[in-house]
Amino acid sequence: MEVIALVGPSGTGKSHRALLVAHNNQADAIIDDGLLIKDGKIIAGKSAKREQNKVLAVKRAIFVLPGHAEEVRKAIEETKPVRILILGTSENMARKIAKALKLPEISHFVHIEEIATQSEMEKARFHRLREGKHIIPVPTIELKPHFSGYLVDPINSFLKKKRGDGDRRRTLGEKSIVRPVFSYYGKLIIDDWALKAIVRKLLVDGENITKVADVKIEHVYKGDGEVGFESAGIVIGCEVVITYGKHIPTLVQKLQTQVRKDVEYMTGMVVKKVNITIKALFVQPKRF
Repeated sequence: MEVIALVGPSGTGKSHRALLVAHNNQADAIIDDGLLIKDGKIIAGKSAKREQNKVLAVKRAIFVLPGHAEEVRKAIEETKPVRILILGTSENMARKIAKALKLPEISHFVHIEEIATQSEMEKARFHRLREGKHIIPVPTIELKPHFSGYLVDPINSFLKKKRGDGDRRRTLGEKSIVRPVFSYYGKLIIDDWALKAIVRKLLVDGENITKVADVKIEHVYKGDGEVGFESAGIVIGCEVVITYGKHIPTLVQKLQTQVRKDVEYMTGMVVKKVNITIKALFVQPKRF
């Protein structure tokens, strides 16, 4: 097993570039912020961003809290990565992590200054200090089970902290958890027709839906003078015919929850709203 490290000051974009550095160096596992990530999945550990204060966060990140290092060491032994990339704020921190996890000595250091320009690092630091943003280099779907109760925003990586429209699910303590908007496998684009097909299928399979008359997808954008316009998610509009006999508010609320949950899971996109319009009621004819 070989160990390499990506080092640089906090907030300079290490996690954002971790996937690319891992790919370029044939590393199949990443240790970042207390987590062991392998093949795009969180295998073991606990994120330092979940700790209540900075002291505990640092201890979590360098694996000195009770049981943390043992858990990750066991996972490394079981998964047998070929090469591990450690992220740290300095060479000394990376070495401490390697020592705590009983890993081989670090063979190569990549410094953030070698792969990011000064302006890119300043922009990353600006958004970290201003908005508390932190990236974890795994897909959104993989993150959700590890941050239960919090929305992980996969699209708008520079989203402002707003508390409007009752949406309070974006922050994890004072840190927003987002994933990189890139992957070294390439760009993923989901066409609106595919989204509509997913929604239609969910509705048709839903309780008491007789017909899906129409499905509309609206993209929501938020502008920022520093980063331009960024996608903040989608609004789904549905027109349906339902079978008479159920309590309509309860039925609609159940459908909204199910559509939002399933679309976010299948696509990784943020669903801002699910608007359902009931066009008609279908009444089953009585049999005599």
